[in-house]
Amino acid sequence: MKRLLLCVLGALLTGFVLSARADQSDDTARGISARYLLMDANGRAASNEDFPDSFQLIAFGYTFCPDVCPTTLAEMAIIMEKLGTASARLQPLFITVDPERDSAAQLRTYTAFFHPRIIGLSGSPALVRRAAENFGVRYEKVFEPGAPPEQYAVDHSAGMYLLGPDGHFIRKFAYGMLPTEIAERIAEILANWRGGAGHESAKPIGEALSRSRKASLGAVTAPRQANLFAPARSFYPLRTKGSLR
Repeated sequence: MKRLLLCVLGALLTGFVLSARADQSDDTARGISARYLLMDANGRAASNEDFPDSFQLIAFGYTFCPDVCPTTLAEMAIIMEKLGTASARLQPLFITVDPERDSAAQLRTYTAFFHPRIIGLSGSPALVRRAAENFGVRYEKVFEPGAPPEQYAVDHSAGMYLLGPDGHFIRKFAYGMLPTEIAERIAEILANWRGGAGHESAKPIGEALSRSRKASLGAVTAPRQANLFAPARSFYPLRTKGSLR
C-alpha cells in the first residue's frame, strides 16, 4: 500500500513539474519591468516606449554565440514569415549582452543576416546590465584557461519576450518552443488586443495558423532546429563556443 501511495504521489509530482514547465513561458510577469534604454546600430537612442504602434519581440544574446542566438534569430525570421502581413505590427529586437565586442556595424550585419527588420541594440555595459536585470535575464562571461582575455563565451538566459504597443511586458516564450507555435500565439494576441481586432490581417492569420497547426508544427523538427544556426557558423567560423544556463 505504501509503495502504491508513493507511486501515485510520484506521478502527481511529475505531472505538476511537467505542467509547470509547459506554463513557464506564461508565468514570468512577476519581477519583469521590460524597461530598457539603449542605442540601435545607427547610434539612435531606443527604449521600450519608442515603438508605440508595434509589439516588440525581444531576445538577448551576442554575435559570437555559436548556437543558441543564431537559432533564436532564425526562429524570429520564421515567426515574421508565418505572421504574414500582420508582421508589420511586430518589431523584432536583439539586445546584445556583450557590448564590449559587439560593435554597431557588427550588430547591423549580424541581425540583417537573419531578417532585414531585426534591430540590434547595445549600450554601455551598465545600461545593458540594467536592461537585462529588468527582464530577469542573467549573463556572465566564461573564460577558458589559457585563452586570451578577449576570447570568451557569454553564458546567458535564452527565450523571447513579447511587449505590447504600450511597451509593457506581455509574456515570455521559452527557448525550444516551436516558432510556428509562437507565431500562432502572437497572432492570437494581435487579434484580441484592445483596438487590434479591427485590423483585418490579424484575425485571418490567427485562424489560418490554427487550421494548419498540425502541419506547420512538424515543419521545424529537432534535427532542423539543430541546423538553423549552421549558416551563422559559416558566417562567423572562428568564434568560440559558450555554455548556456
